[in-house]
Amino acid sequence: MSNNFKAVILAAGQGTRMKSKVPKVLHKVLDKPMVDYVIDESIKAGAEDICVIVGHQSAMVKAMIGDRVKFGLQAEQLGTGHAVMQAGDFLNGGNIAVLCGDTPLITADTLKKLNELHAVEGNAVTVVSMILDDPASYGRIIRKDGVFDKIVEFKDASEEERACKEVNTGVYIFDSAQLLKAFDSLSNNNAQGEYYLTDTLEIIKNNGGKVGIMVAEDENEFLGVNSKLQLGEATSIMKKRINDFHMLNGVTLQDPDNTYIGPDVKIGADTLILPGCYIEGDTEIGEDCIIGPNSRITSSKINNCVTIQNSTMIDAFVDNYTTVGPYAYLRPNSKIGEHVRIGDFVEVKNSTIDDGTKVSHLTYVGDSDVGKCVNFGCGTVTVNYDGKNKHRCKIGDNVFIGCNSNLVAPVEVGAHAYTAAGSTITKDVPADSLAIARSRQENKEGWRVKSGK
Repeated sequence: MSNNFKAVILAAGQGTRMKSKVPKVLHKVLDKPMVDYVIDESIKAGAEDICVIVGHQSAMVKAMIGDRVKFGLQAEQLGTGHAVMQAGDFLNGGNIAVLCGDTPLITADTLKKLNELHAVEGNAVTVVSMILDDPASYGRIIRKDGVFDKIVEFKDASEEERACKEVNTGVYIFDSAQLLKAFDSLSNNNAQGEYYLTDTLEIIKNNGGKVGIMVAEDENEFLGVNSKLQLGEATSIMKKRINDFHMLNGVTLQDPDNTYIGPDVKIGADTLILPGCYIEGDTEIGEDCIIGPNSRITSSKINNCVTIQNSTMIDAFVDNYTTVGPYAYLRPNSKIGEHVRIGDFVEVKNSTIDDGTKVSHLTYVGDSDVGKCVNFGCGTVTVNYDGKNKHRCKIGDNVFIGCNSNLVAPVEVGAHAYTAAGSTITKDVPADSLAIARSRQENKEGWRVKSGK
């Protein structure tokens, strides 16, 4: 049999126990929807193609997943067997893995092992089971003389069958021809009045096909999320899995229990992550950095030897040996150079700040191109919005911006120029110049007495 396989992911359910307007499979574990974990692990395991079966709020689910998979629509929820049937022509040819969109902890390694076992044993279908001390309401896998006999759903099981501790995880791999043939005989004659995918295994066995079982090594991989309580449990397991991975690769997490790192984050060795940090999206952090405490970094890139303290970064870039914070805010498309100082209560948006520049405190830099070794005095604002349009400021190398200056864009300050403290700059400042844009001070002596104040 071929080692190639396609994956069908069941994601049509409403998830009423989630008590939410959001479809169940779109609830996030850390910063990623549950169904995305299943898709990504399927791809890592070698799935050639993927079909996601949608139903409840299908448009929302499709929009979140995007066009990297195919979709089948289960307009009525008539059981898992009925759901897989909605994949239609996708089921023709090769092996078909059937997975659940609400099991975010499943791993590519497990899917690879399942596919390899299926091929080596020459099975028509292979099901993943797990042994539980408390099997609760899981469907039971019944063996006869050690080999597969049938799967019985809990509601249809006898007391003797309910005593069985080997349960069905809901994960399978089928020979597509055998699966399609089994669908011809599948009925909904059961307590739920549904078309159970589990019934296809007994049909395949009765048709002469070999049914194999792979016992799961880690039952956590098959934790189905059906409530916010289970979502929290899955998040805790995933958080520990991710944090352990980074620590084993040389990252120091001072307090792993209070550190939240998304599944797609990359972090270099000898970087220290302090407590209270949320690092998410496709963030990349280099080596020898100090991040935190209490920083949030989303889809940003940080090079080596950078310190980020009590700050927020979104879609931003920070180069080597730069310090950010405390209480700084780097907004999208901020590009910060090497040896830069972004200090407390500084906000940067859609701007480039070149090497050696210091923006030490209480400053807003928006829609600006800032040169090397510029010094921003406290309270500087680049005034980038005129009420209708955004405009850019350009500030040359070695400029000194006096405190409490307003640079009203579009304006350019030439290299080595100065602006006097308290100035509102509305015209270009030539290189090597001093710009003064403020009223001359006038003292009216005795004014309080004369005015009767």
